[in-house]
Amino acid sequence: MDAIARELRTSRSTVSRLLSFARETGLVQIQIWNPLESSAELESAVVRRYGIRAHVVPHVSNLNEAETLDRVAMYAARTLTPLVSSNAVVGVAWGSTLSAMSRYLNRKSTHGTTVVQLNGAANTQTMGLGYASEIMHRFGAAYDAAVEEFPVPAFFDRAETKRLMWHERSVRRVLDIQARMSLAVFGIGSIAADVPSHVYAAEYLDADDTASLAREGVVGDVATVFFREDGSSDGITLNERATGPDHRLVRSVPHRFCVVSGSAKARSLRGALHARLITELVADEATVRALLALDA
Repeated sequence: MDAIARELRTSRSTVSRLLSFARETGLVQIQIWNPLESSAELESAVVRRYGIRAHVVPHVSNLNEAETLDRVAMYAARTLTPLVSSNAVVGVAWGSTLSAMSRYLNRKSTHGTTVVQLNGAANTQTMGLGYASEIMHRFGAAYDAAVEEFPVPAFFDRAETKRLMWHERSVRRVLDIQARMSLAVFGIGSIAADVPSHVYAAEYLDADDTASLAREGVVGDVATVFFREDGSSDGITLNERATGPDHRLVRSVPHRFCVVSGSAKARSLRGALHARLITELVADEATVRALLALDA
């Protein structure tokens, strides 16, 4: 009422009388819009459609994509903590979303817990150790967990090299830890994202790789293992050289915690859902609306 009085250059009491008259005559109605109600409806719609647990971060006007990502990352960090327990193996895939999320992790004391890196980070320009290691050690510090890094390339140059490396005892040891995961935490990579996914923006893929993904109908990746919008991944050439976990391994993990921000990732998210890679989802409202619109 003070603001209205200043705007109309009248007294607060006059504004009060006018508002009372307007409400009594039905000219004015005062309603409270709770964004959480909208989020709850969207969460229920995702549950009905995909049978997973969804957490929708309410829309806030005037936020750009980077700010929305930061808000989703903060929400995801709080939501993840109750799922982390002692004597657990937590798999973590590096990426732009997980990097943001790792800065907001809440401290929780556990014992006997291990955080294991899900995919290699090296490329032709860098070993990627600093970027991936920072994310991993933030997770480890938050949960008093041991950290197992995975010092291999994100993609081998040849599929045969990967097959041979997967028999090496040092690599096999990390793969065996991954196989014991009870919780996997990951974002979704998408070439169409407004905030570029790290695998597409940091020279992990050359022009031939990108052209191959386009020919094969790829819409996104989880831990650098690619999939199409229908959830299929068979016949995707680059997956033969990728060091991320096979989708069959991901689907065997009881809790598969996915964090997504940006409506441009809706088709990528849909592909991951069709591939049954997700059991818990944290996403912003615009992304969930875009996802459900694809199914309309």
